[in-house]
Amino acid sequence: MARLNPEKLHVDYLPSVTTAGPTRPRRYTLTHSDRTGDLLLSIGSDYNHKQISGWYTRLMRDEVLAEWLDDQDQMALHVYCHVSGGPIFGRARWRESIFRREMPLVLEAIRHGDQALFAAHPELETAPILVHFQSSSHNRSKTEEWGKLGDLRE
Repeated sequence: MARLNPEKLHVDYLPSVTTAGPTRPRRYTLTHSDRTGDLLLSIGSDYNHKQISGWYTRLMRDEVLAEWLDDQDQMALHVYCHVSGGPIFGRARWRESIFRREMPLVLEAIRHGDQALFAAHPELETAPILVHFQSSSHNRSKTEEWGKLGDLRE
């Protein structure tokens, strides 16, 4: 069930990485334009702080950050969503529901946008995806496993 329109995905590799590596540190910054529907994916050894520093993005806090980490014996993709805390737009439950609804698109964008990495490192196909819903409220903070990236093969 592909929801991603590749023509709407714009990928920017930051100078610290190439299309094929390194896998660590490798971080993703994903934002979108409410006006055009474009998705903006930056890939680098750090998050693209410039991409998320505008006043609108700081108010909405609807960016998604992700990174590759070593978890026990294997790599895992950790995805971070800001659900509540600080000056943001919307209630935590509503924001969490939006992140949940859009997470398949987020994962498709990362998978498609960094497809050369997956071709160079096929072992990443079996990596678990861990989604962190981050909140200042303890009962809204949670981490969930969302399958494996290989489930998103094109």
